[in-house]
Amino acid sequence: MDIILVTTVIASLFLVIGVAEPFAARVRMPFSVILAVLGLLIGAGAIFFLNTPLTDALNPVAEAILGLPIRSNVFLYVFLPTLLFQATLGMNLRRMIDDWVPILVLAVVAVVVATLSVGFALSWTGALPLAACLLVGSIVSTTDPSAVVSIFRSISAPRRLARIIEGESLLNDAAAIALFGLFMAFVMLGIPDPELGTALTQFPVLILGGALVGWLAARIAVWAMALLRRHELAQTSISVALPYLVYIGAEQSVGASGVIAVVAAGLTMNLTAPGRLPPQAWTNLRELWGVLAHWAGALIFILAALLIPRLLEEVRLFDFVLVGVVILAAMAARAVILFGLLPLLTALKLSPVVEGPYRVAILWGGLRGAVTLALALAVTESFLVPDPVQRVVGILATGFTLFTLLVQGTTLRWVIGKLGLDRLSAIDEALSRQVVAVALQTVREDVARTTENYDLNRDTIRSEAKRFGERLDQAVKAAEDNSEILDRDRIALGLIALAGHERDTILERVRERTISARMAELVLSDAERLIEGAQSKGRNGYQRAARRSVAYGRGFRVAVFLHSRLGLSGPLARITADRFELLLSQRLTLRDLGGFIDGRIRRIHGRRVAELLRELLSRRIEMVETALEGLRLQYPGYAEELERRFIRRTALRMEEREYVAMREDGLIGEEVYTALMQELDARRVAAEDRPPLDVALQRVTFVKQFPLFADLGDAALKRLSRSLMTRYVDAGEVILRKDGGAASVFFITSGAVELVSAGQTSRLGRGEMFGQMAILTNKARRADVRAIAPTTLLVLDEERFRKLIERSQVFREAVRASAQARGIDPTGLLPSDETAG
Repeated sequence: MDIILVTTVIASLFLVIGVAEPFAARVRMPFSVILAVLGLLIGAGAIFFLNTPLTDALNPVAEAILGLPIRSNVFLYVFLPTLLFQATLGMNLRRMIDDWVPILVLAVVAVVVATLSVGFALSWTGALPLAACLLVGSIVSTTDPSAVVSIFRSISAPRRLARIIEGESLLNDAAAIALFGLFMAFVMLGIPDPELGTALTQFPVLILGGALVGWLAARIAVWAMALLRRHELAQTSISVALPYLVYIGAEQSVGASGVIAVVAAGLTMNLTAPGRLPPQAWTNLRELWGVLAHWAGALIFILAALLIPRLLEEVRLFDFVLVGVVILAAMAARAVILFGLLPLLTALKLSPVVEGPYRVAILWGGLRGAVTLALALAVTESFLVPDPVQRVVGILATGFTLFTLLVQGTTLRWVIGKLGLDRLSAIDEALSRQVVAVALQTVREDVARTTENYDLNRDTIRSEAKRFGERLDQAVKAAEDNSEILDRDRIALGLIALAGHERDTILERVRERTISARMAELVLSDAERLIEGAQSKGRNGYQRAARRSVAYGRGFRVAVFLHSRLGLSGPLARITADRFELLLSQRLTLRDLGGFIDGRIRRIHGRRVAELLRELLSRRIEMVETALEGLRLQYPGYAEELERRFIRRTALRMEEREYVAMREDGLIGEEVYTALMQELDARRVAAEDRPPLDVALQRVTFVKQFPLFADLGDAALKRLSRSLMTRYVDAGEVILRKDGGAASVFFITSGAVELVSAGQTSRLGRGEMFGQMAILTNKARRADVRAIAPTTLLVLDEERFRKLIERSQVFREAVRASAQARGIDPTGLLPSDETAG
């Protein structure tokens, strides 16, 4: 075939892709549907012109189109790794982890249910052996969420919902292709009725093997990229090679799932690379992969659609019945997941509430696309698959894909409109009118200043001012007519806006390199949790997300266990250093939000809402300061090192801005600018390195800070420090319960606790203790003790507590005073000063 003609055809397909995107936006249809239709038309047109006696002039072009080297391996080994790897790089994994249960269950269970449903429904028709029927089920079980997710985003559907759909689709691609490989092997080996138990036991091996290969390869790749941190093109080249080598290695060498390996490699790089690579290099790498995935996604759709006429050449009347069976079985399986399993997960509090209209939209938006066609093509190309099976599998997969694209895809937006998902709620409608009124008032003031500065014609100014004033009056009247928004709703909307501005501020700080790339994902995830919390639960949801942002997570507790019980300090050092930097980044961002409240939010929602938001912001700042102070006390000097690092990064950013301004003003030439920037980059690399943290708790220094132990000598302090255990508790966590037995005394090193007894509440803070009265009186505790902030405690057992009383007069006096404050006579409970040693 003429290479020039083939190159021309491929280049022309890129032109088609370029035209298809704006056309899809104009006709308000999914981009993938437009690409599939165009590919179908091109393929049908090529067959028509090649076979028609009307003209032979277009035969070379038609032959070039139909003769393109499009094989299933092209889709599976070239396009698919690109799409999967980019999808994992583009995800906010820390937010995905919040919803890992519904994502994993929906993905894996949905694939298995769809495969079995379609497979057994087809087997009842007697058209194919059971193995081939299950093969068809695995082929059609994968979904393409791009259409429904893009529409959900355009109608401001809950972000968490779109995130679950994206995560489910990514993993169900992997699970479906793994099952496809399993049943394809049965068909090629001539096993008509495989044992499902045997098949499903092999399934985890494919998954785990692929995950291990992907994780290991990605760790090696990130290590190599970190060594080449000054060579951005080399880093990018390694990232481009990674998914293809991983896919081929897992499939051909290990016998595991290549798709799972690519997904695992992408997830690993997403989690580890931001902290090891320069921020700009990571940003550029993700942008490059975005372009590659756009091209790969478009080409895979249009090239797969070119094959549809070829796959349907031998279609028969009974095949339409079989396609109908596949459609009904697949839709039923999807409905079972959405209307059976999803509500069950919600009832178990493992998944967010998904309203009925959204579930209907997800059901109708479960389009199939290029992956389904590529798998069907792989079956039709295999010499080991019997010809009748090849024909039926190709027709069923293609017919089902055409139904989802041409019927569901073209009507999806109409269905969403009928469900009412594209309309603003009454609150949002009223708010939008008020926002327009406030915005127009600001615009009028700015336009007035602009016209004065440019000394424009007075008559023109008056005419335009009158016209603008009429529009402003209409907007103000509309806002006043819709002033029935409840304060509760205004508070929720104000919190959503505040969290959104916080996210924008974080992004700006990341671009300025004030916040490191390592912290960017963490603080952005916290900001998104705040937005979603305010959207779903209002003020309570916002406050819950705010408390979570400073809480000790499960990872921290595991790291503490590994350090204290097994002597492994690496995880605790990394997580503690991350916590330090996270809290400093949060403090930096929160202190800039007050101006937004006093400006924008006050003008839209009023003074009362603004004052309440100010109070909530003050509480957040206090929580962050309390948590940061606890770390400062435990690791003195480390927070100052991080602050110095922040100052150095800020100074470098300002220095860079000055060099750019000088170059733009012509004060320095390009050569001088390049030399200055190279020197600046070298210093920036040094400033990005985070100082190491020694997590060995400086107990002696720590214990010396307590006035309770002021009269102990160095030897006694060392013995005491070895006896104390460290415990971390989150806000709201119950430390001791009423009526429980006495076992330990607790010293508060940071944070605060609340004691509730007989309806009365008292608070204790840093430097105070609790639990000692139950030991002294040998009675059950009379109070519940709950942390009201992230709190660090030192715990001393009863035996050592009694020895400490005998040894320290200052401590004895403190215990005596606390007993008297609780109305307990300490006489007889404590040793006298004369008898104490």
